[in-house]
Amino acid sequence: MEKKILVVAATFGFFAIILGAFGAHALKKVLTLDQLTSFETGVKYQMYHALFLLFVGTTSLVTIKDKEIIFYFTLIGVLFFSGSIYLLTTSSITSIKSKFLGPITPIGGLFLIAAWGMLTYKLLTKK
Repeated sequence: MEKKILVVAATFGFFAIILGAFGAHALKKVLTLDQLTSFETGVKYQMYHALFLLFVGTTSLVTIKDKEIIFYFTLIGVLFFSGSIYLLTTSSITSIKSKFLGPITPIGGLFLIAAWGMLTYKLLTKK
């Protein structure tokens, strides 16, 4: 499980760098300032959670079972939160109908909050 967490963390980081560069260069010319700011928010949160998963995957302070739950909360959270932001902000240039994704973004945020909350709880209650 720890290897899986670290591989996903590295993958999230890898793609956050690529998407950040893509946003700063290619998308800067075709998105509005508000769209670009939202896209950058998706990239930031993806990178924050790549680093978060690096910590979760390498710490010995939480059990494997707890790491697994935190991992899946984070995975779903990043895919829903950042993924929906990417699709929503680029829909004007991709022609992907993504309005239905609007409610997915806060659900992703709730999963991310749950991951951090669970980690905090497990660290506080560790004996």
